[in-house]
Amino acid sequence: MCAEMVTPYPPGAPAVLPGEVITQEVVDYVRSGLNAGMQLPDPADSELKSFRVVTRKP
Repeated sequence: MCAEMVTPYPPGAPAVLPGEVITQEVVDYVRSGLNAGMQLPDPADSELKSFRVVTRKP
């Protein structure tokens, strides 16, 4: 579960909110946006090499 908000800009709509499960589809979407020039002002790691999480799947 994510511990931070991940909001690519543009468009500025959150892709992940705190408490949501981070799926591979969302990671792929946000990383492809980064490669296309989107900015990520919210996460601690703006390159998305890592995410802050509350817990991991067992």
